[in-house]
Amino acid sequence: MSPILFYGVPSGCSFGSIVALEWLGAPYRLSRIEMPEVVTGDAYRRLNPVAETPTLLTADGALISESMAILNHIGARGIDRGLGFAQGTPEFDRLNQMLAFLNTSFFGAYAPLWYALEHAGEGEGRRVLGEYGRAQVRKAHEDLSAMLGDQPWLLGAQRTLADAYFIGIARWNEYHQAVDRRDYPNLQRLFDTLEADPAVIFAHAIEAQRTAVSAGGFAGEVAFDQVLADPRLAA
Repeated sequence: MSPILFYGVPSGCSFGSIVALEWLGAPYRLSRIEMPEVVTGDAYRRLNPVAETPTLLTADGALISESMAILNHIGARGIDRGLGFAQGTPEFDRLNQMLAFLNTSFFGAYAPLWYALEHAGEGEGRRVLGEYGRAQVRKAHEDLSAMLGDQPWLLGAQRTLADAYFIGIARWNEYHQAVDRRDYPNLQRLFDTLEADPAVIFAHAIEAQRTAVSAGGFAGEVAFDQVLADPRLAA
């Protein structure tokens, strides 16, 4: 059986895992998880007790959650494509370092802005959260832009899982307008390159439920209630 990625909408960080699976080229399926309704329900918590996306059901029935873990799983299958690297190599360490920055500093910078948007209502609390979040986003962009420099990809001459994860988070700025990405030309260049990538175009179409043309191994979507009957989840 092919792996199934449970991806969150709207605009979940699982976007990067979809892009990575497309780049991998091996067969996979997708299952759409509405947030917050379905993701916080008891049925989904059977798969992921912390009620977050993404979650990956592997071909042999294992459940993997957290983007870094899923991306490293995909990377181990895509070493021959340069998506990941063998553990113990300097390249593996550099990839994990970049993924860790994206998962903590870059992702985390938007957390106050998401909270302000979804929970803070109006007034002083929302204003303070907004100011703090925008400052964090600016610093994360400054740091990442310096790390990227004039390289074509985050790790250098070759695209990796880090670039897939980056684009899924970078698009959050369209919601919050925390920075003008044009102030960071290196990141704007990378963003534009990725937005033109067929895998990224595919992932946007999947989220928007438009006609999506896979250049990878996409084998179709499966409804969440159907996945719950998958024999791999019976154990």
